[in-house]
Amino acid sequence: MINLTIDGKNYKGEKGENLLQVGLNNGFDIPHLCYHENLSPYGGCRLCLIEVTRGERTTLTTSCTYPGEEGLQVKTSTPQVLKARRLMMEIILALAPSSSHIQSLAGKMGVERTPFNYQKEGEGCIKCGLCVRACEELVGAGVLTFSHKGPQRKVEPPFGEEPKNCIGCGTCVYVCPAGCLTMEDTPQERKIDRWKRRMEMKTCQKCHQPYMPTPQIEYILKGPPDPPPEKWLSCCPICRRKG
Repeated sequence: MINLTIDGKNYKGEKGENLLQVGLNNGFDIPHLCYHENLSPYGGCRLCLIEVTRGERTTLTTSCTYPGEEGLQVKTSTPQVLKARRLMMEIILALAPSSSHIQSLAGKMGVERTPFNYQKEGEGCIKCGLCVRACEELVGAGVLTFSHKGPQRKVEPPFGEEPKNCIGCGTCVYVCPAGCLTMEDTPQERKIDRWKRRMEMKTCQKCHQPYMPTPQIEYILKGPPDPPPEKWLSCCPICRRKG
């Protein structure tokens, strides 16, 4: 355990934890959008900015990328921190103005409108990179990447083409905080329009309902270390639970 000071009070944290996680574990409501405890920190949204004093030096930094250390002094709501967070929230709101989650978070931070206009360039994506990291680190497919630079920077499959290695698991859709990714299932196929991906659906042998994309089943059957028997995946989870 480590001992540190947050907003003038003493707290403990686990060694190796970043300051955002330490703060959240101790009840501090530090805003964040690009952080997930099961993924590597990225520091892209910059909403989790804090002030950290180490010795005689004070730094404004993203708490998700700053490792907790013994004796650190942390401030979460100084005027400088709140001003910087507000600016970042205005930029994010401009990128995803129709996202209910972004609107709600912006409202909590006192941001009702934004002077920026990035809606066309952003297409609802806030460039948080959660989908890129989740696809690589959790799924292992690695079919998404950042392309271009500056205002043209965006997340897409390589060369903007349909990613043939996408297994259609939907992890990218689930982790997206802006809701700009959508997934649609029909009896015949699963569609993830943003990636131009279409996949045939596997039908349950018992209830005859589609339940999983065929590429995802093939991925599971080939996956280490102990893939399930093919017969186990012939039925949907509901029918498997029924025996």
